[in-house]
Amino acid sequence: MNIDSENIKHTSNTTEVMKDNSPSVVPPALIIMLAVASGMAVGNLYWAQPLLAQITHGFGIDTTQGGFLIMATQIGYALGLFFIVPLGDVLHRRKLIFTMMLLTVIALIAVSLAPSFAALAFSLGCLGLVTISGQIIMPLTGDISSPTERGKNVGIISGGITIGILSARTISGLVADVFDWRAIYLFAAGINIILAFIIVHMIPETPDREKISYPALIHDVFHTLHTTPTLIPLMMIAACSFGIVFNIFWTSVTFLLSAEPFHYSTFQIGLVSLTAITGALAAMKVGSLQDRGLGVKATGVFLALNLTCIILADLFAETSVIALIVLAAIYSLANQSVSILNQSRLFSLNPTKRSRLNTCFVVNNFIFCAIGSTLASILWNIGGWHTVMTGAAITLIVALIIWAASYKSSKAFDEKTHLQEKVR
Repeated sequence: MNIDSENIKHTSNTTEVMKDNSPSVVPPALIIMLAVASGMAVGNLYWAQPLLAQITHGFGIDTTQGGFLIMATQIGYALGLFFIVPLGDVLHRRKLIFTMMLLTVIALIAVSLAPSFAALAFSLGCLGLVTISGQIIMPLTGDISSPTERGKNVGIISGGITIGILSARTISGLVADVFDWRAIYLFAAGINIILAFIIVHMIPETPDREKISYPALIHDVFHTLHTTPTLIPLMMIAACSFGIVFNIFWTSVTFLLSAEPFHYSTFQIGLVSLTAITGALAAMKVGSLQDRGLGVKATGVFLALNLTCIILADLFAETSVIALIVLAAIYSLANQSVSILNQSRLFSLNPTKRSRLNTCFVVNNFIFCAIGSTLASILWNIGGWHTVMTGAAITLIVALIIWAASYKSSKAFDEKTHLQEKVR
């Protein structure tokens, strides 16, 4: 199949592409279950993080070796994002999601039964590879939602993923304290198998997908990256606001609270971090702004709110945990809102390539998350909280500059898209 002639005609065939056969109403129960499943899928990546000391002690090795477990999981996840998620554009997503969730259950059980550290690292790598159903569910949500509710539904799924990330560390620590580290993986396997069989019966049938060979599909991920209008600035804004600043902020919060004058324990720091869930919950309805054609403007507003929170955190949070908690909650609302609006806009760019677009978007975030976490440590060692917050503020200013520079083209594209969806 000639992928250039048959699959890339985005600009000239936008009207035809927008005919994505979206239904008018998606049952709220389905969206909630998809959000829970997405949160669980991404949460599987984070069970091990607070348990590294317990795991390494159990295998009789140095605690510093625990970093290899996180690295194995992240490498597996990156491979899954790039080589499996695009299949959502050519295979039936319901069957693909069910298959990946069953494979995730097998991987979770393998982790819980790992007889050696090497076997555990391998099993965690396999878990990272297959626990990518959340990134298949997200484009599916774009498919089954009507244009008038797509942003709202994507916001709910995105909120579920964020809550899964934030709560996984706390839950795994609590379960491990009562039982041991293996128990959380058996617990997760049980939840995942139940969710898999519930969701496979709830997801509606979708139309047949386009037929593309697998090599052509992977090649088209790169082609989609540089031929889709407004995708690059959207990804760069996400890279700055979520990839870098989100990780800089929360990594440095850990450094701040563990040092003077707070001296918080890991559990206390985890409780403070849970304030981000408040912001994630509050931001779930922000996607409706994209449904009303206000996504580009709202992105600029929430970027400015991000910047304001970072500046105030620099001034007040270093000596007041109350100020930190309040600002962290507002910051989380603003940051999650930018992420939701970005993904809502992402799925309007080309309905036939939502999985490939999501691959570009999430891999981009994944890379910049690693950069953000590294920068947090470097900046903290240079000058502590003030230097970290200054770096975060500069990054957000860059994001605002990118937003302003791409405002006209992004707004024009959105208006054209909304007009075509109304005509449809």
